[in-house]
Amino acid sequence: MRRFLALLLRHPLSLFGVGLTTVSALLFLALSLLDALGYLTNPYLGLVVFVTLPILFIVGLVLIPVGDMLRRRKPTAEGAEARWPRLDLNDPTQRRIAGVLLVATLGNAVILSMGTVGGIHYMESPQFCGQVCHEVMEPQFASHQGSPHARVTCAACHVGSGAAPFIETKLRGTRQLYGVVTNRFPRPIRAPAAERRPARDTCENCHWPEKFHGDKLLEAREYAEDETNTETVTLVRLHVGGGSERLGVATGIHWHMNLHNAIEYLPADGEQGTIPYVKLTDRDGNVNEYFAEGVARDSGTGRDLRRMDCMDCHNRAAHAFAATPEQAVNHAMALGRISKDLPFIRREAAAALKEAYTSRDEAASEIAARLTGFYHRSDPDLAASDAVARAIRVTQDLWAANIFPRMNVNWGTYGSQIGHTDAAGCFRCHDDSHKTDDGAVIRQDCETCHAFE
Repeated sequence: MRRFLALLLRHPLSLFGVGLTTVSALLFLALSLLDALGYLTNPYLGLVVFVTLPILFIVGLVLIPVGDMLRRRKPTAEGAEARWPRLDLNDPTQRRIAGVLLVATLGNAVILSMGTVGGIHYMESPQFCGQVCHEVMEPQFASHQGSPHARVTCAACHVGSGAAPFIETKLRGTRQLYGVVTNRFPRPIRAPAAERRPARDTCENCHWPEKFHGDKLLEAREYAEDETNTETVTLVRLHVGGGSERLGVATGIHWHMNLHNAIEYLPADGEQGTIPYVKLTDRDGNVNEYFAEGVARDSGTGRDLRRMDCMDCHNRAAHAFAATPEQAVNHAMALGRISKDLPFIRREAAAALKEAYTSRDEAASEIAARLTGFYHRSDPDLAASDAVARAIRVTQDLWAANIFPRMNVNWGTYGSQIGHTDAAGCFRCHDDSHKTDDGAVIRQDCETCHAFE
């Protein structure tokens, strides 16, 4: 056994491989234990543990036989070529060697399996997606952390289950990694409609598309820029409805998701902001084609059309941003995060958010100085109150959650297509100008979707 190990490690490359494999294996096991116990919280340590160390482990394993092959190709002192040993398990020495190799192989397989599973799990985590590539994905990571889908991993929507989507996504990620390394990536990051995964593979894993919702009451609160921050409450009854092939129901906004209907469209700008062509195929196979004004009648021929699904309206389901400073402050006041009893707080907070700042630190400093100075001039005691301090913190958080100067993300950069307040939304198609050849239009009938209480 000692002679076998001596021969195996005689070449320096094999010796280096043994050392590299051993050190990386011990480090991997130790750090994996610390990660399981919750001591490793830095996302970059995960990159070392589950990506770098397994690669070094494999490289070390490969170097061992490579070094031995180089040793065998080297002539011996007598000038004869080194011969390969004969395998004979009747020999007790060879049986011991085979047993050692078998145990070592099983140990290596366990370590590689742990590294593979841990690596896949790590690369599907929001920390890997949002914090390792910090600058590029910072807006998406920040918005995800505060969204209703914060506990849903990035991979659940952007990768999907199975080996094929995983490999496809990682290959595309390799190209994106090259863009990050060379600093050649778009600012802001866009998500073309053609690259979005179908809702049946993402949303519908949790949300039942045939569920009938009926009407939903929406309460919208807005505040004026006067001293008392006068509140206006608007009640809107949304006809959400639903569509079910089994129940034969198709009403309201979710009529678009009726499984009997196939609505396809051509996004002109690569995203969903402009839709020049819509194709509707009903349950009987009848086809209606709707063209926006000035659009050629062959615009949809031979083109890749997108089938309408949840994401065409709920496009900011996990990455929502406020469209305007006023909207952000209104929402914070409606939730009670900012006291509406503070004089002129709606006006002053929105004005502070409208200013151009180059960094988060500058924004935090200037917002604090502006609001503190405003209240100090009118009421020094109020300026030192907890209500003002809380309003300053919340306003700073609103800026940090919506503005990312390095990525050119500002108010309204990422618009929501729900409704038609932040972006074109419903009016992308429902504008009374999308017409068939016989004059039928996609109507702009407000009462179809909602009614004011």
